[in-house]
Amino acid sequence: MARPARILADVRVAIMTAGSRGDVAPFTGLGHGLARAGHEVTLVTHGCFEPLVAGSGLGFRALPVDPRAELDSSRGRGLHRSATSAGKMVRAVGLARAALARMTDELVAAAEKNDVLLLSGSLGPVGHAIAEALGKPSMGAHLQPLSPTREFAPPLLGGGHWGAAANRLAGHGVNLAVDRVFSAAVPAVRSRLGLPAARPATPWYIRAGLRRPVHHGFSELVVPRPGDWRPGLRVCGYWWPYDRDDSLPAELLRFLDAGPPPVFVGLGSATVPDPRRLSGTIVRALRRAGLRGVVQRGWGGLAAAGDDMLTIGEVPHSALFPRMAAVVHHAGAGTTAAGLRAGVPAVPLPVQFDEGFWAERLIRLGVAPCAVPVRRLTAESLAAALVRATRHPVHRERAEALGVRIRAEDGVAPVRAAVEGLAGAV
Repeated sequence: MARPARILADVRVAIMTAGSRGDVAPFTGLGHGLARAGHEVTLVTHGCFEPLVAGSGLGFRALPVDPRAELDSSRGRGLHRSATSAGKMVRAVGLARAALARMTDELVAAAEKNDVLLLSGSLGPVGHAIAEALGKPSMGAHLQPLSPTREFAPPLLGGGHWGAAANRLAGHGVNLAVDRVFSAAVPAVRSRLGLPAARPATPWYIRAGLRRPVHHGFSELVVPRPGDWRPGLRVCGYWWPYDRDDSLPAELLRFLDAGPPPVFVGLGSATVPDPRRLSGTIVRALRRAGLRGVVQRGWGGLAAAGDDMLTIGEVPHSALFPRMAAVVHHAGAGTTAAGLRAGVPAVPLPVQFDEGFWAERLIRLGVAPCAVPVRRLTAESLAAALVRATRHPVHRERAEALGVRIRAEDGVAPVRAAVEGLAGAV
């Protein structure tokens, strides 16, 4: 008779992730929840994000890549020259592959000091290879649904529905493209740590995913678990960023109190080729719709001026969004989640990759009237969407009702149970 797995406390957990702020912030909340349960948690990611863990009870280990500098490089700026999701994907693969080669040593060093590895989709294959070599249990922790399914097209290509067979085939195609990111790093790690070479015919994304659990940090209310996913792929609920201080700056509070609820506009970590022109278009749209605006600079460098506009830096969305008439954003996974949590209408402005997928979800849920892709944005199109989002009560009513249900979910609990189970089984 098999011996039941022990449930352990004080597990040393490394959460490994790479990418933009939106690829990191949710893991501060997940890690904080695990730390509150008595585990020793270290967030392993880019050094520029160390301030996000201050006061959270998490350790931090820096990876030697600055993602903002990468986007500002000539290779990163090349993303703007691609008009299609597939073209952007090809350029992004090259960018990520070069960055990964510089991070591998730190990933190995971090793994050696921990008992269980939680791996974001951006580091999964190399992280699983490291875990296998060191004899450590590992688990995927994904912010997007990356496994192929018949139910929707790959989120990294903008989602949609291309037909059941095409959806699933395209999902495998995207994973094969992502496999190119790891095609040099994984064999090098396996060789360095004494693992035999894997069969060349087996893609790394398939090898890394075999039988390993993956927990997803989004709500089934937003993306129901696909019926054709294999066992072990679980949708948990959102992992909310840790906000050690949810107060807002005095200048922002004065602006909020000086008039009716404004509209938030921000593109998060997305960059744009001409931020001044885009900022002007946004301001004209807000004024055409008769709305005040809170414009977040973000990595794109947006700005707005005037008595009816305020430009801000980073502030906790959990404190700001509930005070907004609507949120206009790039539809990144994290900002989309924050808007849903706040229960306010949205106008998504997708820029690239999975943003079209999340934008489509907001529309399907009735939270957003439409999407206005940044490449086709005009003051007239954005103003029309803003009028619908703020003056048609159906969008606010649906957002408020959904927000209540999403706030009641506990996305950390399933991960905590899985981590303790993995550690106890060793």
